[in-house]
Amino acid sequence: MFLFRFTQNVAGVARPFIRSRPHFRRPILWGVACTTLAATWALTRPTVIYLDASPQADADVVLDPQTSIAFPKTITIPSKIKIPTAELVGLGVRTVSFLGIKVYSVALYADLSNPNLKVSLNLAPEEKVSHVVHNTTCVIRIVPTRSTSYTHLRDAFMRALNARLAQDVQSKTITEDEALTAASPLRKLKTLFPNTPLKKHEPLDVLLTAPTPGKPRALIFRDLGSVENDWVATEFVLHYFQENAPSPAFKRSVLEKLTPFEKQ
Repeated sequence: MFLFRFTQNVAGVARPFIRSRPHFRRPILWGVACTTLAATWALTRPTVIYLDASPQADADVVLDPQTSIAFPKTITIPSKIKIPTAELVGLGVRTVSFLGIKVYSVALYADLSNPNLKVSLNLAPEEKVSHVVHNTTCVIRIVPTRSTSYTHLRDAFMRALNARLAQDVQSKTITEDEALTAASPLRKLKTLFPNTPLKKHEPLDVLLTAPTPGKPRALIFRDLGSVENDWVATEFVLHYFQENAPSPAFKRSVLEKLTPFEKQ
């Protein structure tokens, strides 16, 4: 849309000048204008990681029994950075209010083939979830059962993360300095979400990148942007497995899948 408006403005301003020149010069002038625009945009655009396209999936899917929303068994997300194929770990429905209104289905994908991922059979299922989240690529896929808004999701995410941050500071799981470091990425996360609808059955994918030595982990919201902070990135995924989980069905499904899982 920005390019379209710019084109209209350039054409509107340049048209009298172009008309006074031979017709064959129009493509040259237009090419110069487009080249200048492209160079200016490349120098001034924000340095944010974006996923290039919607994830591509194979033909095999699993249905959420509560919503009949289909989730592929594996997904591969095209991106400028190398992202491995992730397999479906579990899924479930998120409901709100005493009426049990179904808001969205949510699924966890993880790169369980990561050679750096070592999971002992002796770990409790909750410990396996934490270990997977802390040590490999994960994707949270959210698919609304009805049209909703990004702002509703944003508010729910921010409430959950701020509550976990306060709890971790109180329990001394993290230091106050670490909490202060997480504050800026949290503020940035809040600004990523547009004031627009998220349509029914339109997936929102949230990618947690694999750990890289010397770099914070990134949490990438497809088509929206990203934040980089170890605590924010991992806790966003882990809040789905807290005691008062947003979707008990989702939490139960993931724990059941990981209970017999072992990787040496």
